[in-house]
Amino acid sequence: MTTPQDSSPTIKTERIVIKGKVQGVWFRDWTVDTAKQLGLNGWVRNRKDGSVEALFSGNPNVVDEMEQRCRRGPRYAVVSGVDVFPSDEEPEAGFEHKSTE
Repeated sequence: MTTPQDSSPTIKTERIVIKGKVQGVWFRDWTVDTAKQLGLNGWVRNRKDGSVEALFSGNPNVVDEMEQRCRRGPRYAVVSGVDVFPSDEEPEAGFEHKSTE
């Protein structure tokens, strides 16, 4: 008889930087709404260089889905690039806007 493996879900956390026309097109609000709908924890903020930075934490498949959605962005965004970095940060529950860095 085999014993069941630990069935607790694995958590994936990654920080992404989205480049292009991503400020002034509701990207942060869209990110908050989308991440909340998907049940992710984390945050999003504008960066002074014109990019948007976000941290997503949750089910690995859902984090991957959010990353793909960020590659398209909201309706008026023009995404020219996305940099993805693994992260050890443990965000609080929920998803929020953070101040510009």
